Amino acid sequence: MSGASTTRERSAARGGADAESTPSRGAAWARVWGRSQSLIPTLAAVALFIGMLVYAEIAYGRVFHLGTMSSLLVSFAPTIILAVAMTVVILSGGIDLSVGAVVAFTSVAGVMLMDIGVNGWLAIVLMIAFGALFGLVSGVLVQYFNVQPFIATLAMMFLARGLASMLSTVPVHAPDDAPIHLLATDLKLIDGPKVNDLVLTPGFFIAVIIVVTAVFFLHRTRIGRTIYAIGGAESSAQLMGLRVARTRVLIYVISGALAGVAAVVYTAEVGGKAQNVTGIGWELDAIAAVVIGGTLLTGGVGYVLGSVVGSRVLAALWMIITKDGSIKPEYLTIITGGILLVFVLLQRALTKRRAG
Repeated sequence: MSGASTTRERSAARGGADAESTPSRGAAWARVWGRSQSLIPTLAAVALFIGMLVYAEIAYGRVFHLGTMSSLLVSFAPTIILAVAMTVVILSGGIDLSVGAVVAFTSVAGVMLMDIGVNGWLAIVLMIAFGALFGLVSGVLVQYFNVQPFIATLAMMFLARGLASMLSTVPVHAPDDAPIHLLATDLKLIDGPKVNDLVLTPGFFIAVIIVVTAVFFLHRTRIGRTIYAIGGAESSAQLMGLRVARTRVLIYVISGALAGVAAVVYTAEVGGKAQNVTGIGWELDAIAAVVIGGTLLTGGVGYVLGSVVGSRVLAALWMIITKDGSIKPEYLTIITGGILLVFVLLQRALTKRRAG
């Protein structure tokens, strides 16, 4: 009898352990599934990008061509930089509508400084500093004056655009010996047959460095984790003792500084020319790239690499319209809006499913 009771007790113990482990395994799988769901929009963007390239190759040819790839990578380097800037802001639950206008002001101001004899390298540093200053003002308005990010950065957009127009309403050109031209130097990495060469520029590598740095910054530093925490639940971040106020101001400073870097890269690409109408609508392209890449507009969820993929989707769309020739350029905005709407609805559906 005692042996039988012991056996029953052991069986009951094993049954209880199994019952306890089953919910824990279920919870673990739920966590894994929850994390993987956040990757679905990004993976969808990757699939869309690959599909667009394959379609373009079949329809027009010479897409998987080193020359074409070089053009896509170099021409859209400023967009990648702005997408990174916008990712940092949106992850915190904010928005920055000023980046396009900041590009215009910093480029015009920087080139004019070069024209009056200011050291070219110093002028480049000042371009980035001017951008950071606009970001600082936005951050202070948002954090310490409780101004909505939309309104604060909209005000900075009008201010930057107005200042750029005050400086010059006609294109200005950097001196031929200005060091900013070095950022557009062609670097032939692969010497292919005929004109099938992989040619990149220092400006493109600046964009790559910014992407790598942003990934490390957001995922491997305390400030980066604080940015995610602010976007996820600001009140919880404050209760955890995170430096919310300082981080929020820093977020907008980073965004403004990266807009200044984008201005430097773009000005170099166009031969040192700057004008007050540069960057119109660029903030919308950056937002579209971020959303297509899987970052939630409400903040707390998203990836820099996803935003890079989103910018590549926009670049592929531009390439298809250019190669087709029969599609009017105006349709680019319409198609972009359609793609953006689909990804917003996808994010909405996934958010509801996680909440359910």
